Amino acid sequence: MHNRKLRAVWEDCFRPALTRPGFISLVVVLSGWVLTEGTHAVTAALVATDVARRRHWASFHRFFSRGTWAPDVLGEHLFRRILRAQSCAVRVVIDDTLAVKKGPKIFGLGNHLDPVRSTKRQKVFAFGHCWVVLAVLVTVPFSRRAWALPVLFRLYRNIKDCERRRVPHKKKTELARDMLDLVVTWSAGQRIELAADGAYCNDTLAHGLADNVVFFGSMRPDAVLTSLPSAAEKCGGRPRKRGELLRKPSMLARDGRTSWSTAHPLLYGKVTRVRYKQLDAQWYRAMGTRLLRVIVVECTTGHIPIRVFFSSDPALSVETILETYAGRWGIEVFFRDAKQNLGFADSQARTESAVLRTAPLIGLLYSSLVLWFADGIYSDAIAAPPLRPWYRHKRGLAFVDILRAAQRVLARSDVLDPRSYSDDLQQSAALRPRSARSQLDTAA
Repeated sequence: MHNRKLRAVWEDCFRPALTRPGFISLVVVLSGWVLTEGTHAVTAALVATDVARRRHWASFHRFFSRGTWAPDVLGEHLFRRILRAQSCAVRVVIDDTLAVKKGPKIFGLGNHLDPVRSTKRQKVFAFGHCWVVLAVLVTVPFSRRAWALPVLFRLYRNIKDCERRRVPHKKKTELARDMLDLVVTWSAGQRIELAADGAYCNDTLAHGLADNVVFFGSMRPDAVLTSLPSAAEKCGGRPRKRGELLRKPSMLARDGRTSWSTAHPLLYGKVTRVRYKQLDAQWYRAMGTRLLRVIVVECTTGHIPIRVFFSSDPALSVETILETYAGRWGIEVFFRDAKQNLGFADSQARTESAVLRTAPLIGLLYSSLVLWFADGIYSDAIAAPPLRPWYRHKRGLAFVDILRAAQRVLARSDVLDPRSYSDDLQQSAALRPRSARSQLDTAA
């Protein structure tokens, strides 16, 4: 039953974008990827599912290198499934991550800053793939935090790599804007709340945003702020876009004329007492003429005295702005879980098509597993975590628990068994048993 339920999620999210044999190849790869212990690869997936002795491995490599499917189409179907369960605004987050790897002939490989190992004083660079990711934040019944489910991916290529291959270079923020425009099209006018860190709070991502997109981000303490231009002012030429200069956030924090206020938002799973000052202003350089609600927060730990956050909807409360921005941490959790538990950076795909499809497919697998687990599986006995008497304070379930439940389900079934598929897939030629002679001919 659980196996068919997982296949049903995959059919709902991925089946419309694939042929019948292509979808069965996808199920084999996804099932094997979940079952693989250690380094993840296509061949390891075939061994884990016991398909290696029944199907030739070349067809599964061709699924990535020569297939006609596109990760964006799979992401669109996954996004629409998530959208059906959303009764309020769609919360999305954008960030990038580095998948470290080496190889002389791997497409898109470049030397990128490693933000995990870098510090303010020392920058560490590494070879690998830099992926810009857009994820949808959802609430799940088995955890108190918001989970980021990735739906779109873009491979960032540095200037030298683009010049060598004679292709136009796109900045990370330009790739992020391409994905955001896609999501705006898919949402059909529904309110979108975008959260991003300071690296993506700029004119490239924010210029000309649709009215249904609300931006939550952070800004520099020395950002130049202005008021809205007065409608009563008349001057020659075009109307003014900016008003008078206002105090910078760092000056506002030191100014004794404005007193600190107190709020108690729910940040990272617990209610936190926050001292803040606020003002409504324009940040023309990054956000254009939009009126923002700017929140200056006093930091009680660390070496940074203040943090500055903003929202492009000035009607929102301080608690809502801080809680929405803090929700972007879910994508950082996805990066960690996908790399450590799902082999997001393990694949050694070399060709352009294979590289541009493998990592996004693993991210979409992550999202589909969370959706499957949230649909009642979390309360079943198969989802029970191991007994750890020394870890009685655990609250909620993590992705390792989702992965363990999926492994328990998939380990009990044959991935090529027609009975585990829907009726329209059971007659596919890819599911029919082959004779030993035909297998040898295929292998040859």
